[in-house]
Amino acid sequence: GCCPLSPAGAQATQLLVEPPWTPAVLWDRVTLTCQGSGTTSATTWYKDGQRWGKKRHEHFTVTKSGTYECDRPGTGRSPPVSVINDGLVLQAPARALLEGDTVTLHCRV
Repeated sequence: GCCPLSPAGAQATQLLVEPPWTPAVLWDRVTLTCQGSGTTSATTWYKDGQRWGKKRHEHFTVTKSGTYECDRPGTGRSPPVSVINDGLVLQAPARALLEGDTVTLHCRV
């Protein structure tokens, strides 16, 4: 027989990046969107590992570089997303990549 998935494993909190490139760069006017169960107003944001009380909604445009996470009741904290302020960056698509995939890279100045 097969073991059923626990409810906690059914869905995880995700932090979506727009534009969808990694690393994200501040001068792209990056928007972060928190996806998970629960109401939008229950979103808790973290910046550089510290609770960040200024934002309670599910998305916002980043104005400072740093590492961001969000937390939603029922699905927990998202993986971290870094937004950097470097003047030269090599970007890859912000999605899961598998060996053998054809990938377009962006060299940004």
